[in-house]
Amino acid sequence: MKCVIMAGGFGTRLRPLTNSMPKPMVPMVNRPIMEHIVDLLKKHSVDELTALLYFQPETITDYFGDGSDFGVKLDYITATSDLGTAGAVGAAMRKFKGRDSTLVISGDVLTDIDISEALAFHKKKKAVATIVLTRVENPLAFGIVITDNNGRITRFLEKPGWGEVFSDTINTGIYILDRKVLDYLPEGEEFDFSKDLFPILLKEDKPIYGYVADGYWKDVGSLDEYRQANMDIIEGRVEVVMPGEKVPGKEVWTGTDTRVDFTASLEGRVIIGNNCKVEADARIVNSSLGSGVTVEEGAVIIDSVLWDGVKVGRKAKMQENVIGHNTDIGTGAHLAENVVIADDCKIGRKATVKTNVKVWPHKIVDDDAVLASSLVWGQKWSKNIFSTYGVTGLANIELSPDFAAKLGAAYGATLEKGSYVSTSRDAHKTSRMINRAVMTGILSTGVNVHDYGVTPMPVCRLLSRGGAEVGGIHTRRSPFDPLLLDLKFFDSVGLDLHPGFEKNIERLFSREDYRRVPIEETGEMVFPIHGFEYYENAFMSAVNAEVIRKAQFKIVLDYSYGSSSRIFPSILGRLGCDVIALNANLDGTKVTRTAEEFDKAIAQLSNIVRSVGADVGMLLDAGGEKIFLVDDAGEIIDGDTALNIITLLTLKCSKEAGIKGSIAVPVTSSGAIDRMSETYGFDVMRTKTSARGLMEAASEPDVIFVGESSGGFIFPQFQPNFDGMYAITKILEMLALQDVRLHRLIRELPPSIILKDRVACAFENKGRVMRRLAEDSNGKNTTLLDGIRINFKDNWVAAYPSQDRPYFLIVAEAATENVAKDLITQYSGKILEYQKA
Repeated sequence: MKCVIMAGGFGTRLRPLTNSMPKPMVPMVNRPIMEHIVDLLKKHSVDELTALLYFQPETITDYFGDGSDFGVKLDYITATSDLGTAGAVGAAMRKFKGRDSTLVISGDVLTDIDISEALAFHKKKKAVATIVLTRVENPLAFGIVITDNNGRITRFLEKPGWGEVFSDTINTGIYILDRKVLDYLPEGEEFDFSKDLFPILLKEDKPIYGYVADGYWKDVGSLDEYRQANMDIIEGRVEVVMPGEKVPGKEVWTGTDTRVDFTASLEGRVIIGNNCKVEADARIVNSSLGSGVTVEEGAVIIDSVLWDGVKVGRKAKMQENVIGHNTDIGTGAHLAENVVIADDCKIGRKATVKTNVKVWPHKIVDDDAVLASSLVWGQKWSKNIFSTYGVTGLANIELSPDFAAKLGAAYGATLEKGSYVSTSRDAHKTSRMINRAVMTGILSTGVNVHDYGVTPMPVCRLLSRGGAEVGGIHTRRSPFDPLLLDLKFFDSVGLDLHPGFEKNIERLFSREDYRRVPIEETGEMVFPIHGFEYYENAFMSAVNAEVIRKAQFKIVLDYSYGSSSRIFPSILGRLGCDVIALNANLDGTKVTRTAEEFDKAIAQLSNIVRSVGADVGMLLDAGGEKIFLVDDAGEIIDGDTALNIITLLTLKCSKEAGIKGSIAVPVTSSGAIDRMSETYGFDVMRTKTSARGLMEAASEPDVIFVGESSGGFIFPQFQPNFDGMYAITKILEMLALQDVRLHRLIRELPPSIILKDRVACAFENKGRVMRRLAEDSNGKNTTLLDGIRINFKDNWVAAYPSQDRPYFLIVAEAATENVAKDLITQYSGKILEYQKA
């Protein structure tokens, strides 16, 4: 059996440990990761190996040679150009003789999966390709693979959101390929497994299968995962060949010529390499020590990984650390949790290195020094950077100026030098501070900044579409929590960043290896002065101003103390509206409203509409993106009803104007929209519930309206983004064209009852619950778009996991409230049950 080992990885996410070696050679309990893979292959009689090399290939070839010392035959192919994963494997397979299938495996994962079982499965299914799968608690960082009951693959999902996690089975990067795949692999061209080959095989209905393997598998993709993988070996969670000889009666393995003082304490499971010395009263717990390591008297090492040649001084203490080659830890030094120190460093006597610090190679920490941030690059943030609302953190604590500057540098490093991005903010003083910090980071990478200051987000999104900017960042106080700040990133057309782009920024941020340009190449900061004028002119050209003027609307408008009050009054004045403005002064301390404060504000709006006899009341959120409605009778309109009304208005006006196209709404929106659209001759496109999903739908050429039930309405003829100011004006225009008011329109809506609830679910259980829900829905009329929607004859229910909170959301629509309640109860029960499995 022939096998291709993918061994070209740089290991950038393991820096600083991999600054001087390729990732497959990183030690895992004193043996390179790739050696554990070779052992596994040999165990399953796969002994004709070809390693694909790229970064520092001589390091691998010098260690493994022709493979004879390891019981295999090993040759090498060093890449001279980037052919992609599948292209490189295809080039190797064309050199193989015979018609046997080829096994493909990464040289930098840790696994004990039963390769023989996977090969037997592949042969039994007569598959063109078999992907070895495994189940994980959190599948978001991996490519999810969905199979039918026979193991045949039906769908791939790359880097999904929680709403797309229809399974917890992920691609391990282990493949078994029939030679027939060569018919689909172009020679000499870049070609990827996940992006190119597998989707083609799926599209052409070729037999491509997924084998769900038992056993251990870990992608060693970060420093935390590297240490944990070592701990998993030490604690016996994965079957590998342990180096050294086992000490009788103990869970201790030692190499040759190693001396351990009889007063030293070796606790738990300990691996010690060759030529080591452990002195009196030293204490080592659940750790791995490389060859040539010296542990002096009274030193304490707990849950740590030490590479070759490390010296630990008297009474030094370390816990949950990784220490690189030939590093000297001084007498009495203290290394806190999750410290990583690279090769050839010196930590001085009684020095303290604090939690999460990373030290790059060849650095010196002086005696008695306290190192609180990394030498060369700073401390990594402890959680995923991007969430549903962009980057969110406690103001000046998590989202601090130094963090913001580093994030700005990571963002700038993804862009070309000399390009322009926009920055903007709300009126709060802390937003101003963080905005400036972000700008400094961007400028340090050679990217220029257009700073628009206190400006509504829709204005900045539109300006990015019409100018030279390749993206932008808006800093605001969170509308949900007064202690939080949000950083909202958007691309060159004003859309929220694609998740793939967010991942690129996160990778650069976690590597802490940003582009720094020479003094003459730093970016320039510019303060454009005609942004509002450009927006207002584009705005007025996209509405029927005359019909609005003739209607002489009287409206009550709550600005929520936001920056829309800097531009929208001028627009409404040009439209001849009689406006009673509430909270129209800029006040950064009041832009956040609690649920109670919001209810109070909307109730006040309702009372004023009734008192003055206004045509409509509207609350515009502080960011200028979303609106909430009160009709001409002073009735507060809930979100689902508001979406239905605006959809109905759009359908009526579009049909009368002879406009063709589609309406786009989330998968959880009312079926009344489908019935209304069918009546007026329009199609309905169902979208994901995320803001990005809705904006992407709005970018489609035939979409005339996009809406959702939390106040977001998009009219793509102006811009494919949420713009509350334009939505308000467009609603006024349509009301004028129809000579109608909202209260009367409500009576024209098809009847529908929608109920919503949420069910607590820990993040680690979400993948399992999604898989079980998907399995439960087999044979039913289901929609797998964002979460799972099960369609019955006249009713439906949808369940989808929150992206950043530990719960599932359930939405049900039915002809009666009792039926909707029953659906909610039924699926809440399923979600609770599946968490116990």
